[in-house]
Amino acid sequence: MRRGRPVSELTLTAGERTTLEGWVRRGKTSQSLAQRARIVLACAEGKTNTTVAGEVGVTRLTVGKWRSRFLERRLDGLLDRPRSGAPRRVSDADVERVLARTLETMPRGATHWSTRSMAEASGLSRSTINRIWRAFSLQPHRTETFKLSSDPLFIEKVRDIVGLYMNPPEKALVLCVDEKSQIQALNRTQPLLPMRPGQIERRTHDYVRHGTTSLFAALDVKTGEVIGRCQPRHRAIEFRKFLDQIDAAVPPGLDVHMVLDNYGTHKTALIRRWMAKRPRFHMHFTPTSSSWLNQVERWFAELTEKQLRRGVHRSTRELEEAIYSYMKVSNENLRPFKWTKTANEILANLARFCKRTLESGH
Repeated sequence: MRRGRPVSELTLTAGERTTLEGWVRRGKTSQSLAQRARIVLACAEGKTNTTVAGEVGVTRLTVGKWRSRFLERRLDGLLDRPRSGAPRRVSDADVERVLARTLETMPRGATHWSTRSMAEASGLSRSTINRIWRAFSLQPHRTETFKLSSDPLFIEKVRDIVGLYMNPPEKALVLCVDEKSQIQALNRTQPLLPMRPGQIERRTHDYVRHGTTSLFAALDVKTGEVIGRCQPRHRAIEFRKFLDQIDAAVPPGLDVHMVLDNYGTHKTALIRRWMAKRPRFHMHFTPTSSSWLNQVERWFAELTEKQLRRGVHRSTRELEEAIYSYMKVSNENLRPFKWTKTANEILANLARFCKRTLESGH
């Protein structure tokens, strides 16, 4: 004869069974949630609480608890309820007061707030100020510089160059050309201390100069391949020699569109005569103060970061060998930079930036 209260029948939909079985199988599911899922799946087979308790390894009361919760709220009943936690000690008014002071005022005797000065002014702890600033991505201790182009043909030049990047002409090669001048061959005055566990690499702050070199480079925007040449100086005559190298490297059947800055070397009579004799070459000048439009500048930045900044060179010959070595590795692992911004997007962003600077009142 069966004794005790009858248990409520538990049935599952196909979706609920799939979810419960997923909780049981998934390795990242918490142990408590997986156990509750096994209890419900066993109950759905028509087994009693006592039988399920023996199979899962819990008490009969635990089985009854999760059976009831599932019948009341289905899958949501198996999830842990959110805990209230400790009450807030910093009010919304405190946060707003800190934000207003950070954005609209300056401390006495300083140009920007620090966590210490803001804590003293607001009566909050330094850790609280730090959390508020992090939550709203405020960094008063940091500043960056910018420069807007005053080129009267800025819009036309942006559209011209971005058009070359995003819709290059047929049967043509688009090259970003520039020179990285006065690269110094530097050697530290004392041997460096190599990196070891618990200690970063250390080197003396002073150095000895062993001469300079200038790198002329042309980046193929489609493939990422770089044509480069080091010269002791960066005059028009050296630039013309580099153009001869480009002319020899590019197949005769292709036009050459070169993106350059407004450096005087690129516009001398010597260069104009060279260009006049080679009609397949076309120059596209970036606006003044807009080197970010020339993609070879990004390659120069990687060269500096990966090879030059921490390099030790006892002569310009060693320096040039290091540059050519990096160029060889770069050309063996071609990864062109992908230009994604249209001219309209660039101009719209600049318009918003200019409007913000005008409205700032500073």
